[in-house]
Amino acid sequence: MNKTSHIYYSANNLPEGWDAFVKHDIFLQASYLKALEEASPNNIQLFYVGVFNDGLLVGVAIIQRVQLYLKDMFRKTEVSCLKEFFQNIISKILKGNILVVGNLTHTGQHALFFDENKITQSDFFNVIFEGLDTLRLKIKETQGKKIRALMLKDFFLEDPIHKDKTTFNAHKLHEVFVQPNMIMSTSSNWVKIEDYKADLNKKYRDRYKRAKKKLGAIKCIELDLESIKTNSKKLHNLYLNVSNNAKFNTFILPEKHFCILKQNLKEHFKVFGYYLDDTLVGFYTLILNGKNLETYFLGYDKELQHSNQLYLNMLYDMVKFGIENKFSSVVYARTAMEIKSSIGAKPKAMLVYLKHTNRFMNTILKGVFGLMNPTKDWEERHPFKN
Repeated sequence: MNKTSHIYYSANNLPEGWDAFVKHDIFLQASYLKALEEASPNNIQLFYVGVFNDGLLVGVAIIQRVQLYLKDMFRKTEVSCLKEFFQNIISKILKGNILVVGNLTHTGQHALFFDENKITQSDFFNVIFEGLDTLRLKIKETQGKKIRALMLKDFFLEDPIHKDKTTFNAHKLHEVFVQPNMIMSTSSNWVKIEDYKADLNKKYRDRYKRAKKKLGAIKCIELDLESIKTNSKKLHNLYLNVSNNAKFNTFILPEKHFCILKQNLKEHFKVFGYYLDDTLVGFYTLILNGKNLETYFLGYDKELQHSNQLYLNMLYDMVKFGIENKFSSVVYARTAMEIKSSIGAKPKAMLVYLKHTNRFMNTILKGVFGLMNPTKDWEERHPFKN
């Protein structure tokens, strides 16, 4: 069997049969990839790899070249001299261009897929790594950029790829734990939000009622394409309120991002705005991915966030949408694990594979990444009746 790979530099040029092959995951489909390409953060460039067995498409990979200048990525929060010292070290080790097999703008493994009946895992990854080498040389040749590190991101512990790590070991990749993905499975007994509420224990049912009361006169309305266009700048500013508050962030979405996603994904992309009188004070976005409801970016007015419990209300409204539209799970992604667990999401451990192209740097990379991605101490909540 002749196994080959082909690199595509635009989602418009993907081979025939690509969408049919990856129909299970919207994040691998051309409509999403075209949108992301058009509305990508300015430090991310996308590439696509098709793996073929005697001319038949048997596997795909989404790859991003990410320009990381970590000195700028650490947000301007007060830090100690020691912490600043470590941040400077991390900047020196990881700054520059890295190749990510995955999607940096979304949590989860939405980059690799192959037909195990047509190609073995070992053969698939060998072809992918050959493609990565070709891409690395091409970037150096055409853009004069040296790739400093490689990352394969966001695998659950039960992912079958961990069974055969021959290729990973041969390429000297480190296995590193990252923050868990917070996922809530919806109960088959839930038909409406009241059913979810009834399953909460008294403490968390009271919390739900309190949050709804604090929302006061704020109304939640779904935005159509025209409303998203009209409110584009406001949505972006609200998003920046949240994004800039993160201590570490690898990208900033462009202002047109939500508009372009809506244009391309249509009813598979939802934007809900929160209005106080006629003023937009918050929003959240969702991507409908088969039976999984994937939460996406959000934003809010910092002045109203605490007093009106905007963020908590958004989490509850995401549950409501998931129940009413019969999704089997709501994927809440990383960050704010404790508050997400308080509404019923459970942590699912994830890991990434990492490698630095410098041999010495690669030996210390695992420890450095640990400093960059510290495990947070948080208490898991259990909101449901036993």
